[in-house]
Amino acid sequence: MDDDPQGAGRDAVASTQYGQVRGRRGEGIRTFLGVPYAAPPERFELPRAPAAWRGLRDALVPGDCAPHVITPFPGLDVVPVVGKGGVDGRDYLTVNVWAPDDAAGRPVMVFVHGGGFVIGSKDAPVHDGSAFARSGVVCVAINYRLGIDGFLPVPGAPTNLGLRDILFALRWVQDNIAGFGGDPANVTVFGESAGAMAIADLITSPLVKGLFRRAIVESGHGSMVREMPIARRLVAKLAKILKVPQTVAGFRSASVADGLTAMAKLAKPTARLDLRDAAGHEPVFGISRFVPVIGDDVLPVHPLTALRAGAGAEVDMLIGTNAEEMNLYFVPTGVRAKLGRLLAGWILGKSNPQPRAALRAYGLGTKGVSPGHAFTRAMTDLVFRWPARQYAAAHLGRTWAYEFDWRSPACNGELGACHGMELPFVFNTLPTTTGAEGLAGAAPPQDLADRVHALWVRFATDGTLPWMPFNALDRLVYQLEKGDVVHEPVMPAARFLPE
Repeated sequence: MDDDPQGAGRDAVASTQYGQVRGRRGEGIRTFLGVPYAAPPERFELPRAPAAWRGLRDALVPGDCAPHVITPFPGLDVVPVVGKGGVDGRDYLTVNVWAPDDAAGRPVMVFVHGGGFVIGSKDAPVHDGSAFARSGVVCVAINYRLGIDGFLPVPGAPTNLGLRDILFALRWVQDNIAGFGGDPANVTVFGESAGAMAIADLITSPLVKGLFRRAIVESGHGSMVREMPIARRLVAKLAKILKVPQTVAGFRSASVADGLTAMAKLAKPTARLDLRDAAGHEPVFGISRFVPVIGDDVLPVHPLTALRAGAGAEVDMLIGTNAEEMNLYFVPTGVRAKLGRLLAGWILGKSNPQPRAALRAYGLGTKGVSPGHAFTRAMTDLVFRWPARQYAAAHLGRTWAYEFDWRSPACNGELGACHGMELPFVFNTLPTTTGAEGLAGAAPPQDLADRVHALWVRFATDGTLPWMPFNALDRLVYQLEKGDVVHEPVMPAARFLPE
């Protein structure tokens, strides 16, 4: 807090309903970091408005992140994409804002970070919104609760607290973004991975009306949700590990650090926890134990069911995936190169009732296709690509589909168009992921970043794109690197996932 406005003329100043904030001005944009949209969260309670302040509050540093621990990837620097992590933060329900100088009535883009609902931060370098501000957009990036505190349906506590945080942030945008030069009537939400899943879920929520006009869903969809009884198995397992009752008081008695340790135990493939439904499907495929639940006021029904009934039809949507999503998980770790046939079937069988048939559909048993390659291709379509197309087909509003097809030369040319690869192109922050251990390799194409970034800005500005919308019959998908529209065939994964 700083009550002295000295130097404010050289700095950037914006007004919120809680008080004024001071940021930095430079290169034609204004940057505000760590602006509170809610008070520091009380564990397992609804988000609350922050306390008002007098004078100018400095918004010069990002501040805390939601507690989480980052696991390194062999040979890849993932910090630019997910941040550094941290376990001690508490005042983290904040936003970063980048705005053009002297902006008024500009389009607004609100970014929700990914990380499997357990890691990630608005402050990862790849999420720097400066390029959006230079393109005439007011860009906002938000934090939200993660893991146990955000997505564990503890009996007696509000459910989907991470989603409720995002809703609270979106209401903050409606009430405050004009003070930064944005137009609250022209808001586009966009997110990647878990952030995109959250957006895809909220598009269908009855609580989201009027909070945004358009949505961009990057490597996400609405099928990574759990029914409450299944999610309560996770509650029971964690309570047993932590040696606490399955109550709000019980989980509050466990420290955040102890909770993170318990989460790490459950993240291991060998953890004995069955989260499959009655048909044998586990919609998250073991990527995370923590996802939104359905059956409350935020998500009364499954998002696909809601879409087909017309929910979110008023929202224009751009949705897409990367061509080789699962390479991120299986190439640097050596899984794709070393995985055998029996182990591939066992792992997939923990999430799908037809593992062998699915692997055969993706080339297992075909000359020249290793079990690891068949497994990685199958998982790419089962986890990301086909559910995203299902979501696009179910949405009754205007929908465009894309595929990010540029292949990174990282990991000896094997990383390819993996999960998260589109982010430095969307934000036009390629230097953050460039280098010997960078996600994008030594010399990623700046011209592609300029084109992809411009498409996102165009869509957020007026809701238009230079190709025809997607529907279940024509199945038009725009390939970002090639710049071509293709009529995409139905994927083999369609046979192995619920409709």
